[in-house]
Amino acid sequence: MIESRDTDMRLVAAQHVRSVATADVLTGDQLKEGFEFEGARVPLINPQRGIFKPTSMNYLLSVRTVFPRRGGRVWYDDQRIVHEQVARGEELIDYAFMGDNPEAADNRWLRQAHEAQIPVLYFLGVAPGRYIVNWPTFVADWLPGQLKVRLAFGQNVQESLPETAERRYASRLVQQRLHQASFREAVLSAYDGRCALTGLPEPRLIDAAHIIVDGDEALGQPIVPNGLPLSKIHHAAFDANLIGIDPDFRIHVSEALLSINDGPMFEYGVKALVGRSIRLPTRTSDHPDRGRLAQRFELFRAAN
Repeated sequence: MIESRDTDMRLVAAQHVRSVATADVLTGDQLKEGFEFEGARVPLINPQRGIFKPTSMNYLLSVRTVFPRRGGRVWYDDQRIVHEQVARGEELIDYAFMGDNPEAADNRWLRQAHEAQIPVLYFLGVAPGRYIVNWPTFVADWLPGQLKVRLAFGQNVQESLPETAERRYASRLVQQRLHQASFREAVLSAYDGRCALTGLPEPRLIDAAHIIVDGDEALGQPIVPNGLPLSKIHHAAFDANLIGIDPDFRIHVSEALLSINDGPMFEYGVKALVGRSIRLPTRTSDHPDRGRLAQRFELFRAAN
């Protein structure tokens, strides 16, 4: 009964975080708020610590790697290297112990999760106070001599097992999600959470569009000067070369769209953009790269 209830709570927690995430990202406040189970509020994290087991659960529920604020102190090595490990597609990710005593309560919870191969929620910081959730994550290696464990995404795995296609696939999915979430957070932050074309201030309706697609090795990097925050309809139009932006930041709309008569929303939300300039970030270093815009605008011109 105890084990079954613990599993039920874990599944409800996973379902909850997926339901409240926006573009795969949760805020620190959403994590602090927790989830409801059998009429009671259960925390998802301990705001002061990265390793968390609710008193009502038998095993560890979550681990968290924060994204340090600019100029802030880095407390643990995993804050430095986990993004690099994910970017390289490594199947096992380092997670540092709390302190230097493997027998401290938090670290014993990691060991117990390892021994029982309990799935946990892993909250990986993509910006200060913002996280993607990786579920299920397992404690794959227990390394007390190195004061760390290693985490595996998406599959129950013991240290002695060989690499598998499933583990590699799960690692690639996390890599893609981290890439997308980090890029989106950086772009929206630079533009104060508003669409560059319309000023729409609702992040749930805004995507981070690449100026040069990320498949381009030379210019497709996930950096702010290669990004634009666009509402979902404008993102789709930009990707389809129905809307273009020239190197002087002016907006162009294709004749195919201009010829459509479909009410005031289309008139004001699309046609009225012609000739206007996009909204630019405060920092000049965050402005769209003119060379990339020029290359992308040629695609718009060729299509129209």
